Amino acid sequence: MFRICNKNNIILAVIIIENSYSNKKYMITVKVTYTVKPEFVEANKDNISRFLNDFKKLSPSEFRYNVYLQEDGITFLHFSTYKNEEIQKQILNIPSFKSFQEERDKSGLDDTHKLEVLSYVGSSFDIL
Repeated sequence: MFRICNKNNIILAVIIIENSYSNKKYMITVKVTYTVKPEFVEANKDNISRFLNDFKKLSPSEFRYNVYLQEDGITFLHFSTYKNEEIQKQILNIPSFKSFQEERDKSGLDDTHKLEVLSYVGSSFDIL
C-alpha cells in the first residue's frame, strides 16, 4: 500500500509492504530533497539542528533520520526510516520539526521540493 498525504503542513509518505507468508509490515523509508536560497542555508542548518536534537531524545530503535548537504551547498537531502506509520506520524508532528518545515517553506523553495518513497532491498547492518 502506498499513500502520500498533506496534513497540517506535514507531508507524509507511507509505504507498507506486507509479506504474504507472515503479514509482517516493513518499515517506511523516505528521501526528501530541496534547494534553498544561499542566504537561507545557515538558518536551515540551525533549524535542522534544533529538530535533530529533539529527535535524539526519542527511541533510536524506532526510526532513523539523517540530513545531508549536497556539493552545490544549497541542496539538502533528508533520509528517514520509520518502524511504522504510527512512529512516522509521531516524529513528524514534533513542534521543532513542524517549525523547521514552516521556515523552510517560507524561504522560497521554487518547486524544488521532491519526496520519494523507497523500497527496502537490504543492508550490511540491521536498519530497525
